[in-house]
Amino acid sequence: MSIVKQSLSGQTDVYRSASQSDFHRKDDAAALDCHNRNWCAVYTKAHSEDLAEVALRQRGIVTFYPKLALPKSAKRNRQLVALFPNYLFVRLDLSSNEPGFVTWCPGVKRLLNFDGVPAIIDDSAVSFLMDQATPDATITACSNLRAGQEVIIEDGPFGGLVGIIERPPNARGRVKVLLQLLNRPTKVDVPVQFIKAGWMIHRN
Repeated sequence: MSIVKQSLSGQTDVYRSASQSDFHRKDDAAALDCHNRNWCAVYTKAHSEDLAEVALRQRGIVTFYPKLALPKSAKRNRQLVALFPNYLFVRLDLSSNEPGFVTWCPGVKRLLNFDGVPAIIDDSAVSFLMDQATPDATITACSNLRAGQEVIIEDGPFGGLVGIIERPPNARGRVKVLLQLLNRPTKVDVPVQFIKAGWMIHRN
C-alpha cells in the first residue's frame, strides 16, 4: 500500500511540475508577443476614424482611438471629437503581415511611415494618453484660458463682444470677463463654453 501511495504521489508531483512549466511557457510567449509589438499611427480618410477602428478590430488589430470631450455649446456641432483628427494608434508586429492588413482596411488611407518603414510611436506617449482616458478612450478637455487674455464671447447675451479674462474658469465652469459696456468696464460671469477658446487635455 505504501508503494502505491508513493507511486501516486510521484505521478502527482510530475503532473504538477508539468502544469507549472506550461504556465511559464504561456507567460513567456505572451511577454515575447508584447515585446515584439509596437505602437504605430494610422492615417485615415476624412471623418473615417470610427469606420477604420471597427474594421481594424474586426481583423484582430489592437487599436487606440483617443477622443476629446468638449463642453456643450450652441456653436459647436459635436461634443466628442478626435484628439488627433484623421489619426488613430495600432499595436502591430512589424515582422508579420499585420502592416499589410492595416493598409487595406476600410477607412484607412495609409500607415504612417518614413521612407517606407512604419513609424514607431513611443510606448510612454501612448501610455500617457491611456492614463488620461476613460475605458472608451475619451479624454476630458479643459480650457487654456488665462487671466489677462483677450477673448471673444460666442454665445449668450454678450455674444459677439470682446472682453478680457479677469479670472480663469472656476470649479463650476464659470469665467470672470471684463467687458466694455456703455463706455464703462463691466465684470460679467460667463460659462466657459460661451467663450471662443482653445482646449487641452485635462491631466488626472
